[in-house]
Amino acid sequence: MNPNFEAGINIAIKIPKSKYEKTIVFYRDILKLAVEEKPISNLTISRTHQVNFGSNVIWLDCVDNYTHSETWLQLIVPNIEIATNYLESNGVNTCDEIEELPKNMHWIQDPSGTVFNLQER
Repeated sequence: MNPNFEAGINIAIKIPKSKYEKTIVFYRDILKLAVEEKPISNLTISRTHQVNFGSNVIWLDCVDNYTHSETWLQLIVPNIEIATNYLESNGVNTCDEIEELPKNMHWIQDPSGTVFNLQER
């Protein structure tokens, strides 16, 4: 059972509300990257901006109840059920209570607490 994990293009940086505006200015005005606010309907994210970052996309997510930033990464698998079973057999459980997701995705964490969005290709 080999789920064949691949890195996705999306990187989310969860940013405390108190540091959000300065972070937008950093990416847009100092680094001169393309930054665009996108509409979002999410219980834990009040605003989000998309940043084109080479072949990746950074999502700058404003989270009102965080005290420090976190970086979340995306993993793509051919079959979500096989991947989830494989991870669970290796002691890695899903933690979907972190943030609302569609039913065909899961959240997992590495031992240091880095969050990954696991989704089917």
